[in-house]
Amino acid sequence: MTRSEKRDFPVEEARHFLEPGPVVLISSHCDGASNIMTLGWHSILAFAPSLVNCMISSGNHSFEMIRRTGECVINLPTLDLADIVSKVGNCTGSEVDKFAEFGLTAKPAEIVYAPLIDECHACFECRVYDDAMVNNYNYFIFEIVKAHVAGDPEHPKTIHYMGDGKFMVAGDVIDRKEFFTKVN
Repeated sequence: MTRSEKRDFPVEEARHFLEPGPVVLISSHCDGASNIMTLGWHSILAFAPSLVNCMISSGNHSFEMIRRTGECVINLPTLDLADIVSKVGNCTGSEVDKFAEFGLTAKPAEIVYAPLIDECHACFECRVYDDAMVNNYNYFIFEIVKAHVAGDPEHPKTIHYMGDGKFMVAGDVIDRKEFFTKVN
């Protein structure tokens, strides 16, 4: 096992190492309009029901849309959408129709009104499960109520935000199943 010398590091920059999971595109729909936002702050909270938390800034155009409707779709883009993911995250849906501007296809969801993004590898229809921390922390807890996942590739190349406009691509898949007594 390799050990390396550690150095002091600014605590406000720790997120560059700890940003959770792959970047996702959140789609929402309210009052006849749809929007997309880029999000990197999310994590799985429970398996059954399938709960995921998302930190959505109250300054984001999607925030009120999601708050008012109580639903959204969490879409998983792959590496081939990296440029679009960056551009979506650097403009506001109050001024730009992001589906039209970036050539993304809004596909009707089965349970929620928010659209799926057809170009994404996976789309998870969500409803707000708990909004107790929205006012203080912009912290939504969603329940995934329907999942749509492409069969191929099994392990898509996802992108992970590191801050300052830099992304890391998901690496090789390694299997250590033999060390687990129960696989979830």
